[in-house]
Amino acid sequence: MVKKEFKAESKRLLDLMINSIYTHKEIFLRELISNSSDAIDKLYYKALTDENISFNKEDYYIKVSADKENRLLKITDTGIGMTKDELEENLGVIANSGSFAFKRENELKDGYDIIGQFGVGFYSAFMVADNVTVLTKAFGSDNGYKWESSGAEGYTVEEFDKDSVGTEIVLKLKENTEDENYDDFLEEYRLRSIVKKYSDFVRYPIKMDIEKSVPKEGSEDEYTEVVQEEVVNSMVPMWRKNKNELTKEDYDNFYAEKHYGFDKPLKHIHISADGAVRYNAILYIPEKTPYDFYTKEYEKGLELYSSGVLIMNKCSDLVPDYFSFVKGMVDSEDLSLNISRELLQHDRQLKIIAKRIKEKIKNELQLMLKNDRENYEKFFESFGRQLKYGVYSDFGQHKETLQDLLLFYSSSEEKVVSLAEYVERMKEDQKYIYYAAGESVARIDKMPQTELLKDKGYEILYFTDDVDEFAVRMLMNYQDKEFKSVSSGDLGIEDTTTEEEKTQENESKEIFVLMKEVLMGKVKDVRISKRLKNHPVCLTADGELSIEMEKILAAMPNNQEIKAERVLEVNPNHEVFNKLKDSFESDKDKFKLYTEVLYNQALLIEGLTLSDPVEFANNICKLIS
Repeated sequence: MVKKEFKAESKRLLDLMINSIYTHKEIFLRELISNSSDAIDKLYYKALTDENISFNKEDYYIKVSADKENRLLKITDTGIGMTKDELEENLGVIANSGSFAFKRENELKDGYDIIGQFGVGFYSAFMVADNVTVLTKAFGSDNGYKWESSGAEGYTVEEFDKDSVGTEIVLKLKENTEDENYDDFLEEYRLRSIVKKYSDFVRYPIKMDIEKSVPKEGSEDEYTEVVQEEVVNSMVPMWRKNKNELTKEDYDNFYAEKHYGFDKPLKHIHISADGAVRYNAILYIPEKTPYDFYTKEYEKGLELYSSGVLIMNKCSDLVPDYFSFVKGMVDSEDLSLNISRELLQHDRQLKIIAKRIKEKIKNELQLMLKNDRENYEKFFESFGRQLKYGVYSDFGQHKETLQDLLLFYSSSEEKVVSLAEYVERMKEDQKYIYYAAGESVARIDKMPQTELLKDKGYEILYFTDDVDEFAVRMLMNYQDKEFKSVSSGDLGIEDTTTEEEKTQENESKEIFVLMKEVLMGKVKDVRISKRLKNHPVCLTADGELSIEMEKILAAMPNNQEIKAERVLEVNPNHEVFNKLKDSFESDKDKFKLYTEVLYNQALLIEGLTLSDPVEFANNICKLIS
């Protein structure tokens, strides 16, 4: 028996495929099972075109069995088998795909999804085996053949007496090393978990001999160990079933079985799409935030299948970052995979699928907001911040997609509302969408800057997330209505100042000039306030950066000490202003003391840190004494 050389370029090519193409060694079992599935498919397709061939699906299966004592792993199928020439062509030429050739020769089109394309999957066996033996008998052939190889040195082919049609692949596993435990691939639980992970939805039964404890005859307390043959894969993917056959419980069970989360999903989305790219998908909107969702450790992405075989556990390209909370899977026959089937060769099809998934998620969330408000609010409480980050990120590129999904707490409704609901209720004379930013709803509700707007009956949106104000600055407007902070220098409200108040303002100019000198370097300006009613002072901001944004930036690790242009506003109708005027006329030291105290009081109201708390406390004592 003469050993034959592989027809591929060199030993280096096989070494490359064994050591570099596949990320995880466990992939070998997925590849060999896929090949077995293809072999059965080929016989099925022949039966479709030849009335003399009968195909009873119950007679066809794949079996995985382990012989621990001899360190052998066997994968057996009842498929079409191979002739001697096919062994030479398919296994003697690295990267020659018998499945691809079969598909081409038989002009198989839509609905005929033979898995194998590249002809290298078989050689993944050498990642875990020192020796690979293939025993096969082709359909319609009288003779069986044995193909055997220990790697790149070559292979042998000889006649072999095999009773049944099909193929058996026997792997002699490598010896264990410090880095690799090859015995693992002889363990029932490990083999079963690999099958479940990658090949659960292969359309034919995958059988294994399973050790089980069963009660002894005539005894309820005594058990005996037996070995029973069981089917370990599900075969029919849920996503290929008719939606009308499935219940909410079916979808919830699938969510739990796939370990998408420990919660129950708020909503499921089942997609069956034809067109430029065919695909099926089951997506979930979770109820609760994963513990690591807002951390760098969180890995987004959907499971990606090709013809029912798992290709990627987390395909991040399928969902945009702002929808990274979505869990689920996508299965397509039309993906162009790379040689290892672990990655995509090019992403045109994937981009089409991702675009449609994005649109579907958005539409489903909008329907949820409209028709199932309670659950949408639960969702938004968990993941609303991610949508806001999506508005802000990429220079506002996604704001049109996301703006209608946002919710904010409303001062007048005392609950969360959408921007559309806010605009619909706006008063006729109202120019802007007003908002106030702070640490909590309770704290914002007491802000002095909100007094005038509340007095006029204008609705205010309360921003309590760090990203809120950055997001609306990126939005700029909604339905042609600009956003305006309650702390902005100009609230856009018609000036109703009386002549008497204007006279008072002119007379007070010198007071504000001196206050500005006292606070030199701390504020951009000191001015009379037209927004305060009951409070003596408040801080507002000129320019694009608000005081709340300054606080958020200051808390970041790379704090660059960016400051807002602070303006101290003083209420001329508050009794403290009379004290200011009196001290301005009679006691400049006390005037400076009042100015410092009022400024520090404004800082405390804003939640800003005092530069010298001791001095502030002493100043208060001086004023009291």
